[in-house]
Amino acid sequence: MLSTVLTRAALPLLAAGLLLGGCAKPSAPSPAAGPLPAAPDAAAPHAGPHAGPPAGSNAAPHAGPPAADRAGPAGLPGLGPRTGELVPDGTRQALLVRGRSTNSSESTATLYERDGENRWRAVAGPWPARNALKGWTDEHWAGDHRTPIGVFGLTDAGGRLPDPGTRLPYHQSEEFVAVGTGFRGESLRGSFDYVVAINYNRESGLTPLDERRPMGWDRGGGVWIHVDHDGPTQGCISLDLDRMAELLRRLDPGKRPVVVMGDGESLAR
Repeated sequence: MLSTVLTRAALPLLAAGLLLGGCAKPSAPSPAAGPLPAAPDAAAPHAGPHAGPPAGSNAAPHAGPPAADRAGPAGLPGLGPRTGELVPDGTRQALLVRGRSTNSSESTATLYERDGENRWRAVAGPWPARNALKGWTDEHWAGDHRTPIGVFGLTDAGGRLPDPGTRLPYHQSEEFVAVGTGFRGESLRGSFDYVVAINYNRESGLTPLDERRPMGWDRGGGVWIHVDHDGPTQGCISLDLDRMAELLRRLDPGKRPVVVMGDGESLAR
């Protein structure tokens, strides 16, 4: 979700539906796109305190996270009991995106995995990241320019560029295109070169371009992890291009990956 209309000359309804699903309520949704190829354990769990029933420059990484970001046996760092309980027991891979503050568009992303002793350990990051212009929310609505707080499955990927080697189902298409400028006047070109769909108000096992919104169009949708364009997003998480490629290569559907995201205060609840 970005701050301009996505244009697809051959498929204008699909373009409008994808953008408007996250930014405004369309008059009528266009036909949904088809399923992606199946992947092992593709139906990763999805949860969030606000989301309703489940529906199915940037810098080089550090050698390791600072002490405050190191996970222990009890769980991911900085998570309070309410948030920690949302991470499914079967999940062994989690991208933790911690916002600087409730109203900030700047975040940090770190990928964690459980080891043989069931301890969470950082395997990539921390990476600089961005979120929505106005920060975070427990109750996301279309066009609010805030990123939903919660724990959501990561089951489906795609992009304009060829698959960089991910084990997630990957949909390559020229339809992953953004034009125009963002909130700071920055170009949006290349923002959808790689994307990972965040399972907020969507059905897993389908291309990120799919337009179905189980909670309704007024609750937004099309929330992705995508390539950073040097400015805030409308509701997505963005990472540098190289970090996106690395994330795609590391995500493993067999580990039931999730994204745990929100501002630090909210995650600590």
